[in-house]
Amino acid sequence: MGKAKKPEAVKLIIGMLVKSQKLFDIAEEFFIKSYGPIDYESPVISFGYTDYYKKEMGSPLKRKFISFKKTVSPEKIAKIKLFTNSIEETLSANKKRRINIDPGYVSDSKLVLATTKDYFHRIYLNYGIYTEVTLKWRKGSFEPFEWTYPDYRSKEYIDILNTIRNNHMKHNKTT
Repeated sequence: MGKAKKPEAVKLIIGMLVKSQKLFDIAEEFFIKSYGPIDYESPVISFGYTDYYKKEMGSPLKRKFISFKKTVSPEKIAKIKLFTNSIEETLSANKKRRINIDPGYVSDSKLVLATTKDYFHRIYLNYGIYTEVTLKWRKGSFEPFEWTYPDYRSKEYIDILNTIRNNHMKHNKTT
């Protein structure tokens, strides 16, 4: 019989999708107040994988990822998703989102994203929030699953997430 134990701390990441780049900075101020200093910021990436957000947010859209110096316990992701949803609402205009915020975490073996949508591959956590393992770590890099969103399958995103994961693993070795 296995013994229940506290999970390893994980690297909080946030992916943001915007039309106006100034919203990255505004949103980051909220995150820094709650989660501490940012230790990684990706380059700003053009987003052309779907028109899903176009009606609500306009176009062209841009994506950016950030991660934080301080790690978190994985069960906190449900409350983090509620917090990021409240930021989306705060930064809305005319009842339309101007920013889409995707929180998740990187561990040694996976990228997990939080969502409000249920589906066969998602696990319910709490507060109306589900999670999914979006990428798995295998042979030195993240790899997608059949359900992984097209943008998260891209080499550009995987390279960024590999960097975040490698930074996390280096930090774990020094602490």
